[in-house]
Amino acid sequence: MTSAIRHAEAASRSTDTTGKGNGKGGRRIGHALAYLFLGAMIVAQLLPFWLALSAASKPSTDMSSTLVPRLHDIAWDNFTTAITQGGILTAVGNSVIVTVCSTVLVCICGAAAAYPLARRKTRGNKLVSAGIMSLMMVPPLSILVPLYTLMVNTGGVNTRWGIVLVTVAGNLPLAIFLYTAFIKAVPESIDEAGMIDGASRFMIFIRLILPLLKPVTATVVIMTSVGVWNEYALSNYLISDPGKQLIAPRVASFFAMQSSNLGVGAASALIAALPIVIVYLFLQRYFIAGIAAGAEK
Repeated sequence: MTSAIRHAEAASRSTDTTGKGNGKGGRRIGHALAYLFLGAMIVAQLLPFWLALSAASKPSTDMSSTLVPRLHDIAWDNFTTAITQGGILTAVGNSVIVTVCSTVLVCICGAAAAYPLARRKTRGNKLVSAGIMSLMMVPPLSILVPLYTLMVNTGGVNTRWGIVLVTVAGNLPLAIFLYTAFIKAVPESIDEAGMIDGASRFMIFIRLILPLLKPVTATVVIMTSVGVWNEYALSNYLISDPGKQLIAPRVASFFAMQSSNLGVGAASALIAALPIVIVYLFLQRYFIAGIAAGAEK
């Protein structure tokens, strides 16, 4: 009887060891597959930049199909042509003005609207929040005809302030949603402490809540600036003046004119992508923190 019990205990320990070994092996395979998937995604994201860099570094006389950039002998004439003939720097300046103004307005209005929605849990606020979420589902081009009619009647066509208002209205629902989720995670005891000290709701928001919104503000800044910078469809209809065009439609029109010279078109695309990449590199730490904090609620 005793020997049978010992054999059963030994078999049980052997089964546990085998199970643990299989579990570790499964986790290793899962990690390997995850890293493989992430590596494939990185390659897919960087491949267009690599192809653009390869095309922009070759002169127009080089018709080879090599994908290796000529870093030792870059054809700077492609970038010069993109700047002088394509008006890329003018379009970059227009996009910088529109992007900065739109991003600042979206951050200010989004944070101010999200604070009462997060703190006052009334039925009306719930309906407003549901309406804001529903606006995020509306395709921008579905309202192009009434929007264009409105901009014509108000004199907003071919103006910077017109495209700023349009981009602010388009990006504000997502900003309010992100700010609301973040503020809900902020303890209400901070508001109560401010009220005890005699501060008004406005001062509580300005001095206590607003400084805590840096992570989600970085997220809103990146998402809004990227969306406005890459805006093509609406700005293509609302701004037809070449001197006021944004960077995306300007690059598209210039690329169409230079279809026989891919190097110049690729150079203009690289110039257009450079500013927004620099902004992301500076704000990526706050961007990730804001996304993680907003996902907690």
